[in-house]
Amino acid sequence: MEIDPSPLSPAGAPPGDAPVLVAQSLSREPDMAAQDLASRLLHPCLGGVLFFCSAEYDLEALGRALEEHFGGVSLCGCTTAGEIGEAGYGRGGITAIGFDHRYFAFAHALIEDLDGVSLLAAQRLSDRLLDRCRQAGIAPIKGHTFALTLLDGLSASEERVLATLNAALGSIPHFGGSAGDDNRLAGTHVYGEGRFRSGAAVVVMVNSVLDFEVFTTHHLRPLADKLVVTAADPEQRRVIELNAEPAAEEYARLVGCAVEALGEEVFARHPLAVRLHDQTYVRSIQRVNDDLSLSFYCAVENGIVLTAMAAAPLLDDLQRVLDDIVARLGPPLLVIGCDCFLRRLEIDLDGLGEAASRLLSRYHVVGFNTYGEQCNGLHLNQTFTGVAIGHGRRGS
Repeated sequence: MEIDPSPLSPAGAPPGDAPVLVAQSLSREPDMAAQDLASRLLHPCLGGVLFFCSAEYDLEALGRALEEHFGGVSLCGCTTAGEIGEAGYGRGGITAIGFDHRYFAFAHALIEDLDGVSLLAAQRLSDRLLDRCRQAGIAPIKGHTFALTLLDGLSASEERVLATLNAALGSIPHFGGSAGDDNRLAGTHVYGEGRFRSGAAVVVMVNSVLDFEVFTTHHLRPLADKLVVTAADPEQRRVIELNAEPAAEEYARLVGCAVEALGEEVFARHPLAVRLHDQTYVRSIQRVNDDLSLSFYCAVENGIVLTAMAAAPLLDDLQRVLDDIVARLGPPLLVIGCDCFLRRLEIDLDGLGEAASRLLSRYHVVGFNTYGEQCNGLHLNQTFTGVAIGHGRRGS
C-alpha cells in the first residue's frame, strides 16, 4: 500500500507547518546533535519533544546541549539499542519528534525510584499529568488521550511498575519501551527534568484532537515443544533449571546447538513464550550465565510452562497490521514505534534491513529499538508496539 499523505496544517499556518515534525542527527558531538534537532523542530507552537538517542553519546553533555538549544521546551526521551528515523533504521545517532501545542497537549513526569512506586503515587502522578492536559484545552480526556512510558531497560522492574501504572491510568491506552544501550547491557537511561537517569522511568501523557490507535504485534507462532521452569530466581529474572536440567543445556538441546553457541542470534531465532488465555507472550533470553542458568528480559517464575516459538515472515506481519490500521484511521501522520532489538537482529540476519527501512519510512514510523515493550500494563518481548496517529480529528 502506498502511503504518502500531505501534512495536516493549522488554519492560517505557514506552508509546511504540521502537527508533528521529525528530525534526526548522526553527529556524535552533543552540541552539534542538539543544534541539528533544534534547527528542524523549533517553531513558536512547539509544545514538547520526545527523543531517542544512542547510549554512546556523552549523555551529560547531550542533556545540557538539548536544554540549551530548546530553551525551556518540555523534553523527554531515552537511550536505545538503535533508532528509527525518517529513513528507517539507524544507529549511533538521535531521533526526535516535535509536537505542536495546537494539536497536542504534551505532559511528562519522572519516576526517580522504581522500587518505591505505589498505587497512590502512580495515581497522583497520573492525575497531575491529566490536569495539565485539561488545562491545555485541546480535547476532552476520554477517548482523546494515550500514555507513553520509557523505563530503564536493565532495572528488572517493568512488570511491577507497569501493573501499578496501568491501575492508575484506568481506561487510558498505554504503550512504551524499555531503554537500551546498543546491546552492551551495561547501563540504560531515561531523560526527564533536565538530565539522564538510570533506575528511573518517564511517563508521558498525550491528549490530541487527532485520531490515534495503540497497537502491538509479533510474528511468532507456537510450536509443540514445551519447557517447564523447575527452578528460578524471579527477582533476578533468572531461570536455573528447565525440565529439571541446567537451563542452558536444556534450551540448547531444544534448539539443536551446543551451549557454547548460544547467544543473541540463537535467542532471536528461537524464542520462548508463555500462553495465557489463547494468547502467547514472548519471554526473550538475555544471556547465558556461568552457572548455565539463563537470564531473561521479562519476568519468569517457578512452574511456568514455556512454549517454543517459530518465526513467520516478520515484515509481512508488520505490514498487515499497519494496513489494518490505515483502513481504520486513514494514512498515518506518524507512528511512534517501540521495536524489540531482537526483531532488528533477526531482520539483519535475514538481509532484510533495507526492505524493513523502506517499510518503516513508508508508514512514517519513528521510534527506537528496545530491551522490552509495554502495552496496557503488560511487559512484552520481541514485539512491535506503538501508537499510530492519523490525520483525522476526533469528535468531542
